[in-house]
Amino acid sequence: MELKVLSREAIPSALEKAERYRLLNEPAQSESICLDVLAVDPANERALITLVLAQTDQFHEHGMESWQRARDTAARLPREYDRAYYSGIICERRAKARLAQTGFGAASDAREWLNDARAHFAAAEALRPAGNDDAILRWNACTRLLDRLPPEAPAEPHPPVTSE
Repeated sequence: MELKVLSREAIPSALEKAERYRLLNEPAQSESICLDVLAVDPANERALITLVLAQTDQFHEHGMESWQRARDTAARLPREYDRAYYSGIICERRAKARLAQTGFGAASDAREWLNDARAHFAAAEALRPAGNDDAILRWNACTRLLDRLPPEAPAEPHPPVTSE
């Protein structure tokens, strides 16, 4: 089926709706609106950022598929700082989604994602504009979450195999 094209004049209003749908916990609707905006204005930063966030909001439902879309979208951001910062957000939210799954390896996987997030936030911190400490706030939040995770169990050695 063919999609209809949004008018350029409708972009500001559409982006407000996209943000509102995210806040109403309707990330798929927000994502759809952002894609409509980007079809008309492919470099629209506000649409790209809202799209990344809407895609990360879907991690609990669509897992790796949403993660890959979010990574691809973040790579399109024009500023290095934004690419680093939103890559950190992606990793942080992936860690939280993994923790919500519980089960075998959830804490270990989350720990890995949170460490990746902190690396991205550290990179963003080095690139941040004056007065913007958002990356520091996110790094601290990840560190606190890491501190609350259960400690990793040491690997137990396998007993030696003895023949009869």
